Amino acid sequence: MSFAAFTIARLPQIKFGCGSLSKLPDIAASYGKRLLLVTGARSFLGSAHAPRLFAALRQRACRWEIVKIVAEPAPTFIDATVSALQGEAFDAVIGIGGGSALDAAKAIAGLLKPGNSVLDHLEGVGPELPYGGPSTPLIAVPSTAGTGSEATRNAVLSIHGQFKKSFRDEQLVAEWAIVDPDLLVTCPPQLIAADGMDAFTQLLESFVSTGSNPMTDALARSGIMAARDALLPLYAEQSAPAREKMAYASLLSGICLAQTGLGAVHGLASPLGAFFPIPHGAACGTLVATATAVNIAAMGRRDPENPALPKYAEIGRRFAMQKGLNARDARSFLVTSLRQWEEALALPRLSNWRITGADLPRIVANCRGSSMKTNPIVLTDEEITQILAARL
Repeated sequence: MSFAAFTIARLPQIKFGCGSLSKLPDIAASYGKRLLLVTGARSFLGSAHAPRLFAALRQRACRWEIVKIVAEPAPTFIDATVSALQGEAFDAVIGIGGGSALDAAKAIAGLLKPGNSVLDHLEGVGPELPYGGPSTPLIAVPSTAGTGSEATRNAVLSIHGQFKKSFRDEQLVAEWAIVDPDLLVTCPPQLIAADGMDAFTQLLESFVSTGSNPMTDALARSGIMAARDALLPLYAEQSAPAREKMAYASLLSGICLAQTGLGAVHGLASPLGAFFPIPHGAACGTLVATATAVNIAAMGRRDPENPALPKYAEIGRRFAMQKGLNARDARSFLVTSLRQWEEALALPRLSNWRITGADLPRIVANCRGSSMKTNPIVLTDEEITQILAARL
């Protein structure tokens, strides 16, 4: 078997496992005593984990300031935070929370030392100047199982009604990713559903991406199977094994997407999240079954030799647990399974956020960003509209 050449971009050092948060104080203190903690307003700070972490940091003579993120990070928030902290020397930034907290931490860590506006580097916005760094060392600690942001090099920032874009550079990759499944205990079912579908979609889109390679395929397969086994049980009832599998799936989704790019679902999630108050995971979850069906149909019509078709069939067989299932039936089983997930996870339709048919041309016109470029087939505007219309 021969392999095409491929490149794997930089990854964080990873600590995975229940109780791994206990490793954070020593890791943080290894960078110095002055720390900046970026986290959500309530979920971590209101948990039993926070006082234990702070006590351990005090034992190591660490001092810290806290920045709270209460919504998806906007460029104005990043710039105001960086400006307010100018003149203070932080040895490391710790991001603890969901994707918004980690993305904010990533952007703040990247700009604390340079001190300039994030708009200088935001893709598709402003001058898009090269980022020169240096970045302050970042330790990323996810408290949800969804975005995989702890393993990526981009910070997603948005201005509601205008755009949702990335600040992206290799220097923004966290030095450490500490993935502790115990932090998922406080996640409500609705958040588990949305975040879990985000992770699964990232894994599936990475697997069939035009940027995939044998190494990412192996990781994506492993993550997809973990999510298959854990997402519905975790949504129904918290358990330690399900938390571990979903935390693992989320981590692998971040690793994979950072190497491969994504696809149509994430291409659409960007303008949907920019123009409407739809959570990113909910957008992914409500679109992935239909987008998968449209991709499969488009390849069947225009590109029947596309290597993504047997990959979709492979996942269908793994879902069905039938190695001998023919390719067409296997792909159909995958789509049917994802539609069943829509119902089981109570994923709302787009109309829940007052999206109507009149909005679709604007969404389609703004969906062809970086994610859409690695979709396994170039979809027409009509096919993209079909995906959205089916989920109104």
